[in-house]
Amino acid sequence: MTTEIDTTAAVDLTPEPWTGRSDGPGDDTLRWHHVVGRSPAHAEPGDPVFVGFRSDEGVRRNQGRQGAADGPRALRGALASMALPWPLRARDVGDVAVADGDLEAGHERLGRVITPLVDGGHPVVVLGGGHEVAYGSYRGLAGTRALREGARLGVLNLDAHFDLRDEVRPSSGTPFLQMARDEERSGRRLNYWVLGVSQPSNTARLFRTADALGVRYLPDTDCGLLDVDRVDAFVEEFLAGSDVVHLSIDLDVLPAAAAPGVSAPAAYGVRMEVVERVCAAVAASGKLAVCDVAELNPGLDIDHRTARAGARLVHRILTTRTGAPLRG
Repeated sequence: MTTEIDTTAAVDLTPEPWTGRSDGPGDDTLRWHHVVGRSPAHAEPGDPVFVGFRSDEGVRRNQGRQGAADGPRALRGALASMALPWPLRARDVGDVAVADGDLEAGHERLGRVITPLVDGGHPVVVLGGGHEVAYGSYRGLAGTRALREGARLGVLNLDAHFDLRDEVRPSSGTPFLQMARDEERSGRRLNYWVLGVSQPSNTARLFRTADALGVRYLPDTDCGLLDVDRVDAFVEEFLAGSDVVHLSIDLDVLPAAAAPGVSAPAAYGVRMEVVERVCAAVAASGKLAVCDVAELNPGLDIDHRTARAGARLVHRILTTRTGAPLRG
């Protein structure tokens, strides 16, 4: 059965056609730009849906380097020509834009896009934008049928930062504290895990906040290539305690050489091989409902490295999730 994708009340910008390299006809030459349809359209349950979140407001409030509002365009461009291992389908519903400084309204609009898509059986990939995108993704999940009926939400953040700042106004540094407070108001405790935390990038107060909230975390120094068993165990334990997964990828979790185009490049970071391994494990679990990719700033990027890294992670997630060619 197909479901109608209707996000016109919340999406500000309709998607442009995806374009890229072509190698002739046939299912064995497909790339992403061949298979991503535009909204409004029908989609089969299970088909992934892309939505952009064009926002710099959270980064501005957090005193970071602005430019992440152009991230969705760059991520689409980097993903478009990546070759597919088999035929699949996907949709793009356009962008929610925060152009007037009203981040709070942008979060609500993004949430209104995500909720019906997840309820319709569509894994959602949100292309950010600053890491304030994560709270908008959460707002969408919080309204879904599964969570209203008691499913256990798990939030896994791949990030050098906790993003648990206690500020007067929401920013790119506050989304997970906002989630924790919302969950507390609903009588639950946020099941929040962070992989890649950098000690020099987080104050002692942030570590105390994380401990008080029961946050589980694995520091970047424990996420090397020789630590994959520890990383695997961390992710497996997270997945075992979650029914519905929100995966948030802040590209500053990667080393600066792999991801220079972020507001705060990592001096240490977690290698791409490890981050991709984590993303594949989450995708293979069948529990992933929403994935957001944050902090790509094309104006700071070098040779599109950061855009390509983010796009490759999305590619790995979505091709791992399908796992086999579509038939019929």
